[in-house]
Amino acid sequence: MVLNRAVSLTSFFIENDRRATLFTIVFCLLVPLGANAQSGPHPPCESASPFPDFAPLGHVPNYHVWSKNQWVPPTCTGWRAGAGVLVAIAGQFRYTGTPDDLLLGVGAISTLKGTRYWSVTENSWRALITSAVALEGPDLHQPRADFRLSEMKSGAKLYFTETENRLGEPVIYWMRASDTGGNLVITMENVSSVKNFMLTLIKPGDLQSIHYLSEARPGIWRYYGLARTDEPPFAAFGVVRTESYVNRALALYSHLTGAAVEPVNSYNPN
Repeated sequence: MVLNRAVSLTSFFIENDRRATLFTIVFCLLVPLGANAQSGPHPPCESASPFPDFAPLGHVPNYHVWSKNQWVPPTCTGWRAGAGVLVAIAGQFRYTGTPDDLLLGVGAISTLKGTRYWSVTENSWRALITSAVALEGPDLHQPRADFRLSEMKSGAKLYFTETENRLGEPVIYWMRASDTGGNLVITMENVSSVKNFMLTLIKPGDLQSIHYLSEARPGIWRYYGLARTDEPPFAAFGVVRTESYVNRALALYSHLTGAAVEPVNSYNPN
């Protein structure tokens, strides 16, 4: 499964009802955040003091959203400077399995189908992902079974497709996993464009996410996720509620970790 993910597979996703929204997986941000903007996130790959910091066990993950030009990408991500909108979440969860078990969970792409999130526009729980399938390559006509552990540990790009609830058209992604002494890093990026009603909303490579998982102590794991997207063509025509993007990220976090989290109804960054 994903942290666009979840792969979600972290992964960003598009909500397009009365207003087009964008997050993914996968798992997705067009909102000005005011004068308290940070220079950017500090993920575990670059800092011993991450920002946002990991929320205490049993709490909703800490989160923060940056709009365009309000953030500087961490060097270790390899992302270009200040491109688009960024979401970061950081939390802790109970898990008694092994790193291999977590990798298998990420590779179980089919289990993403039916992942739910809280829609603040409709004030109800909705299915975030309506379809998710692993692929032999970047081709919708080559579906396959979920990825095996050996494939997840190979370091190769693995391809999958998922359909977000508001679109109806599948989007192809690649992901790559690495395991350094039990510390897992999962990277994802869209291969195909994100379209709706014949309009290209997001170009290939403009949806990226990185997910870090590490064991803090026996039975307690930490998760830190980053997801970014370029602004789509309609960005100038309206403002989307930030809570929508946070709730998508939380849905994918919950899918990956198995931790139940309360949805966010107002944006109060930690």
